[in-house]
Amino acid sequence: MRKHLQTILAVAVLLLGGATVFVYSQFKHSQADNASLQSANRSTQDQYGRTIEAIAEIQDSLNTLALGDKTMPFESSTLRQERNLGAPSAQEALERISLLRAGIERSKHRIDQLERDLHHSGLRTAGLQKLVASLRETTAEKERQVAELTAQVDTLHVQVGTLTTQVAQVQDTVRVRDETLTERQHELATVYWVADSKRALTKAGVIAARGGVLGLGRTLAPTARVSDALFQRLDTDEQTVLTLQATKAQVLTPQPASSYELRLVNGRMELHILEPREFRKVRQLVIVTA
Repeated sequence: MRKHLQTILAVAVLLLGGATVFVYSQFKHSQADNASLQSANRSTQDQYGRTIEAIAEIQDSLNTLALGDKTMPFESSTLRQERNLGAPSAQEALERISLLRAGIERSKHRIDQLERDLHHSGLRTAGLQKLVASLRETTAEKERQVAELTAQVDTLHVQVGTLTTQVAQVQDTVRVRDETLTERQHELATVYWVADSKRALTKAGVIAARGGVLGLGRTLAPTARVSDALFQRLDTDEQTVLTLQATKAQVLTPQPASSYELRLVNGRMELHILEPREFRKVRQLVIVTA
């Protein structure tokens, strides 16, 4: 009986030892699994944190792509500057649009990369997917605004082109008008003159003796019909002194006496125009020299 009891106790001890070893083994295995789970959890949390940071960076990048309000005051300011013929603001607008497009393309590339990383990591929670979808909506809105801005700049180019054409037409009109006015003023200021001896002028038919009785008391006066080739041009706006190759001179045409003066200077007669406006009211100037 005692021997049988010892055998039972020995078997019980062995079973207890085996159970202890098994429980210890399971405990170690559970510790390893728990450590692995904790490591995976930390990795998941790190991945989640990096994903949130990436989303925040992309959102900040999109926020920096300022396009102005819906009224686009930038456009009206540009048009106003172009109309004032100031700095080349249209070119600045195109450069700005180019920068905006480049920024949007970078953001789209980062969003695509973020989605690929999420797919590979298996971290595809509803919250993250919603945030990524929001980023895509924001990017699409920026693209729409850039398209509107591009259309406005294109319209601006058309308006500036039309304005440039109109300005060129006005400038041409003003130039032609100025040239016409200059020519007209030059013509108005021009006097046609001839100066020579009594004999030469009479022979040329420029002057003739009139009046008197029996050859006495006759006076010299310009004739009505004279060849223009005999006269020279004198612009009284540019020249007010006419030097004559003679020591004596007499004006036969009816210029106002107060508008000119004959002076002997260094042995030669000079006609000084004192009042050009009055003097040129008579377009022909005939001078008899001696």
